[in-house]
Amino acid sequence: MNLTRDEARQRAAIVSVHSYAINLDLTRGDSIFGSTTVVSFDAEQGTSTFIDAVTASVHRVTLNGVDLDVADVSDGVRIRLDNLAVSNELVIDADMLYMNTGEGLHRFVDPVDNEVYLYTQFEVPDSRRVFAVFEQPDLKATFRFTVTAPSHWDVISNSPTPQPVEAGSADEGGARSTWAFEPTPVLSSYVTALIAGPYQSVRSELTSSDGRTIPLGVFARKSLMQHLDAENVFELTRQGFEFFEEQFGAPYPFEKYDQLFVPEFNAGAMENAGAVTFLESYVFRSRVTEATIERRAITILHELAHMWFGDLVTMRWWNDLWLNESFAEFMSTLASAEATKFTQSWTTFASLEKAWAYRQDQLPSTHPIVAPINDLEDVQVNFDGITYAKGASVLKQLVAWVGQDKFMQGVREYFGKHAWSNTELSDLLVELEKASGRDLKEWSAQWLETAGVNTLRPEITSNDDGAITSFAVQQSAVADFPTIRSHRLAIGFYDLKGNGQLERSHRVELDIAGERTAVDELIGLQQPDLVLLNDDDLAYAKIRLDDRSLRTATRHLKDFSESLPRTLVWASAWDAARDGETPARNYVELILQNIASESDSSVVLVLLRQLATTLALYVSPADRQPMEIAAADSLWQLAEGADAGSDSQLQFVKAFAVHAQTGPQLDIIERILDGSAAPEGLTVDADLRWELLTSLVVGGRKTQRDIDAELEQDATATGALAAAQAKAAIPTAEAKEEAWTAIVERSDMPNAAQRSAIAGFTRVHDTNLLEPFAGKYFASAKDVWANRTHEIAQQIIVGLYPSRLTTQGTLAATDEFLATLDPDLASLRRLVLENRDGVARALRAQAADK
Repeated sequence: MNLTRDEARQRAAIVSVHSYAINLDLTRGDSIFGSTTVVSFDAEQGTSTFIDAVTASVHRVTLNGVDLDVADVSDGVRIRLDNLAVSNELVIDADMLYMNTGEGLHRFVDPVDNEVYLYTQFEVPDSRRVFAVFEQPDLKATFRFTVTAPSHWDVISNSPTPQPVEAGSADEGGARSTWAFEPTPVLSSYVTALIAGPYQSVRSELTSSDGRTIPLGVFARKSLMQHLDAENVFELTRQGFEFFEEQFGAPYPFEKYDQLFVPEFNAGAMENAGAVTFLESYVFRSRVTEATIERRAITILHELAHMWFGDLVTMRWWNDLWLNESFAEFMSTLASAEATKFTQSWTTFASLEKAWAYRQDQLPSTHPIVAPINDLEDVQVNFDGITYAKGASVLKQLVAWVGQDKFMQGVREYFGKHAWSNTELSDLLVELEKASGRDLKEWSAQWLETAGVNTLRPEITSNDDGAITSFAVQQSAVADFPTIRSHRLAIGFYDLKGNGQLERSHRVELDIAGERTAVDELIGLQQPDLVLLNDDDLAYAKIRLDDRSLRTATRHLKDFSESLPRTLVWASAWDAARDGETPARNYVELILQNIASESDSSVVLVLLRQLATTLALYVSPADRQPMEIAAADSLWQLAEGADAGSDSQLQFVKAFAVHAQTGPQLDIIERILDGSAAPEGLTVDADLRWELLTSLVVGGRKTQRDIDAELEQDATATGALAAAQAKAAIPTAEAKEEAWTAIVERSDMPNAAQRSAIAGFTRVHDTNLLEPFAGKYFASAKDVWANRTHEIAQQIIVGLYPSRLTTQGTLAATDEFLATLDPDLASLRRLVLENRDGVARALRAQAADK
């Protein structure tokens, strides 16, 4: 199932693909579909290669009019092609399998009405699960899809949907129709798409910068349409179109733009050209936090940015995946901050994305932004915080250094020169260098070709009058990744004002380099109450506060007049707790004393996640339970004190439900659930009911009978997933064993159900329930990796690792497993090493929690 970079290079050297004509029959039952592919391509005379096709069976392989021996040339994954001509036509007639893993052509049955819904997910290597294809991004071609499906379905692809033509009856007697799509522009196969089923839609349109009318569509399952906020999606889409077309200097490159919310999706979204698929959770059937609404907006803009960066211009090989994802991550946040109502998006970026990047960059598996990708397995574990968040952070710093206007000028030249083709990093850097007048070779070497994160500390002395006599920025790096880099950053001075707020009184922006950079222009100024390195979050670096600033932050964190500097101080405190530099209990106290005044929903969301992590992993085990109980009591007080109906009230109630474990705490949860004691303004809707019920299940108050009763009232796909999580969370040895068997030993659980069951399995107040499964994890990991698809295997390897068992025994068992692991299983090794690092970090933090 793998493909190496060398194989891809060799194939691209001899093959040039013109077109695919793909005929799919979706009326052959619930397990297989028919797939006939006609490929037109050129090759070097007399050479041999292969085409990718993951098949259930192959009926015919015809190359240039000659039928090949199927048994000889096809192994179910590849089809060998020998003695190629200069111009070739290949016909492959096969049966393919529907998937329930979110890879290839995923099939889902809606429990509300028993209707079937299909969608494709091809990135990285899964278009080969639907049609025969040269599965690598630099062999672009046009794609013409012809699809036969039930007549009452809608069928959506990259090209506009044509009028269907009647095609008789299917085997079960239902009416069939055929949709014959026009060819796409030249694309990589991983951004082609097919979405089919009785999806419902809302339509609109906009005018592109070149005067074309671009049809817009927003799609969802019938049973979700009542919850679909299509107008909000259209508004964000129009704002994104206007912003990106202006910034990129290029009109939207495709004929139409459809956005489809699909079931059991593995990621947040996928940038299929003109037919973007989204996680169905972005259709809000219950009240969600403002953080989630903003996340949806960022995702919508992220995928739209990919229409240019990724689809119009595509990386040659997956080592430049970061170019796609970092660029889209940066541009979506920029667009959100400058073109939508989410003007605080850079605060969210600092809190959420950068925290992800810093965490990933401190793992033993960290890698340069431009990562070595030797094969498909490498890239499938590389959709990580480096590829997305660190890359976007570094781009933000580059923009600050060269100027946004110059940066965008270079980007416009890049699109103009390379539209519809494949590129490498050097192609972009050439245009940025021309536009900015700066030599980016050293920047690239420091920031794109080395791994690790630096830490910056202020070094300040002052006289008796409080005037600064010396100021410098110290930079350090860890021994394993010792690169000392140049940084573009700002230094902010903050003082307490008469109104009680911390406000910026001075700012200087500069470049620093080396282990110590003197900042002489600050000499003579009064030392402020707080000095903030990396003010405005221009640089990618962890920061620390001097003693005076730390005292001010501890006492007055809630008093910052702006959200971004407060978020940077939060990040510094979190880093120090994770790194074992400060006691974890201090961070718990800092959160609980200040979170009530936090104005940014996404920051509240992140802080509550960090609170849960700190309590579960970083505080001293001897004090963990009393600290968890005290934190739950504080969260309930915060919920009671929050404004009625506010976003914070909802978040505090949800967090309280996660941590509630004593009798009185569970009594409160029960009263909220039955409506007798819900805080004023709180709506206990379907999704919140499941969270409250699961809290009671984890606490031993509710049983399978209660889960079944709730599911009967909410017999939807979302309800079924919530029930799966609650069932796996039942705090008995028998329930945990049943969940383990369903997840690990059987292989029929769909991706979304498995994800929910894993979340429930690991949700315990008493980690003794998990101890019997640590040995089972290591005994089964190799088999899981060998016999499950990548997505399903990764869920299990990451999700079921005994991370809650923070003991030396867990480290020893992990090391023993790694010692026996085949060197060829590099991706599995990476995931387990990352899991191990979490336990090792937890032990260091626990040792410092005094």
